[in-house]
Amino acid sequence: MQIPENLIPAAKLAAVEKALFKTFDTTAVEEIILLTGGLSASAVYRIKVNDQYYVLKLDNPVPVIQDDQLSCMEIAAAAGIAPAVYHLDKAAGVTITGFIPPVPLVFDHPDKLLSELAKTIRRIHELPYFPHENSLQDTVDGLIGQFKMSGMLTGPVFDECFAHYETIRQQYPWFDTDKVSSHNDLNPNNMVFDGKKIWIIDWDAAFKNDRYVDLAITANFYITTQEQEELFLETYFGRDLHSYHRARFFVMRLVCRLVYAMLMFKLADGSKTGGIKHNPEMNNISLKELKIQLGSGALSLADYNGQMFFGKALMNEALHYMQSPRFAQSIALL
Repeated sequence: MQIPENLIPAAKLAAVEKALFKTFDTTAVEEIILLTGGLSASAVYRIKVNDQYYVLKLDNPVPVIQDDQLSCMEIAAAAGIAPAVYHLDKAAGVTITGFIPPVPLVFDHPDKLLSELAKTIRRIHELPYFPHENSLQDTVDGLIGQFKMSGMLTGPVFDECFAHYETIRQQYPWFDTDKVSSHNDLNPNNMVFDGKKIWIIDWDAAFKNDRYVDLAITANFYITTQEQEELFLETYFGRDLHSYHRARFFVMRLVCRLVYAMLMFKLADGSKTGGIKHNPEMNNISLKELKIQLGSGALSLADYNGQMFFGKALMNEALHYMQSPRFAQSIALL
């Protein structure tokens, strides 16, 4: 069948048909389904062509300055970390990649999951350098600055978190030259498990960066105990692991909690409908409670209430650890 015009934006239809013909020598698809679950602004579809499933992704077009330069996704795909890339047209914003049938990300032992996550991150960091590098400090400062200017939420939790961030800002080694190829958004939605191997998708935020960003983001979703942290870091660093690594990791987890909180608040501000006033209440809002409410269906990260709750929970979590003795100890080691 031809692609239904009600599924693909009219402005993209010609580019999609061109991509299909160039990749498969046909513009006909046997099946097309809009995939859901992510927070990306991109439109992502599962398509079936010649009895095989693929992923079709539609992004905003970007100017192509150096067309022969491999993208981060292509570099990762060549190493078997990302699904195969069959078509990439940056100028048109159309990508076709392999589809990995997902199964729950569960191993026979919880420790196995943490070790596999750490090994996957190490493989990413061993890739040839990605073509671009952005300033991590400027990114964090920009997000916090935008949030403060918006005035959407204020109060003691925010004041204290941002005061502690100023300490981090002054002490963290932002300009350390030990950079790696980094995904920069290793949340569960960007990990696909096929039953044996973890595949990483959605490389839009990837660039050359501080290695602790990928480690911290992953840890914030999967690690809750000191024992889990130690196993995770031991797997990644091996015998080289020492107190400096632990300190950098701890502080970066705080930075990434703030970053994700700012992003959630930004999403929430865009999701609110007319008449809604942001509730500044911060009590009894935790990541543990968020998990319960997401599991029961009471909250969804795709709408305003879920996004606000997640942002607040991240701020409370960050403040909890900023107030702990480990914060001052870690800052002293940087």
